Amino acid sequence: MRIEKGFHDRDRPTVAALYWEAFGRKLGRALGPRDRALDFLEATLSPDNAICARAADGGIVGVAGFKTPQGALVVGGWRAMARVYGWPGAAWRMTLLGLLQSDVENRRFLVDGIFVAPHARGHGIGTRLLAALAAEARARGYDELRLEVIEENTRARALYEREGFSAIASQSTGILRWVFGFRGATTMVRRVA
Repeated sequence: MRIEKGFHDRDRPTVAALYWEAFGRKLGRALGPRDRALDFLEATLSPDNAICARAADGGIVGVAGFKTPQGALVVGGWRAMARVYGWPGAAWRMTLLGLLQSDVENRRFLVDGIFVAPHARGHGIGTRLLAALAAEARARGYDELRLEVIEENTRARALYEREGFSAIASQSTGILRWVFGFRGATTMVRRVA
């Protein structure tokens, strides 16, 4: 397995499918149905904000996204959303997704999602992607990584804790848990050095 920054256009369907596999339950109401979500994701994924894990055959088996003031892993705005969902569909979807946005701060490097193919989980790919994110953060002058993990994702949280992340805040989704399918999220941080 090798870790590399970015991905090729030919990888877009794979990255979009892996993203949907990981986050479709959380984002399904806002981005679904699946076929439209995949169309939207394929068009709006940014290789500039991705670090990928490739298997020996060259296929992508994991991705770590990051968010900076210059961009994020998924960079679709109104026009991209409207091309897939129409203007009315884009309006309410953008409103819902806006409720989940994580702000970019100057102090910490923001992890914008980590996802690994189901058949490749448990083989250290998440750990390697976190190490690559830490290296990217260090190269950009950051001292800490920051991420958010939903309460129901205990496997991911256990990985983050093993890798030195500590919880610093929790947010409840309140009534929106019925829309997004999770009760809340925990913000976690870790030093990069």
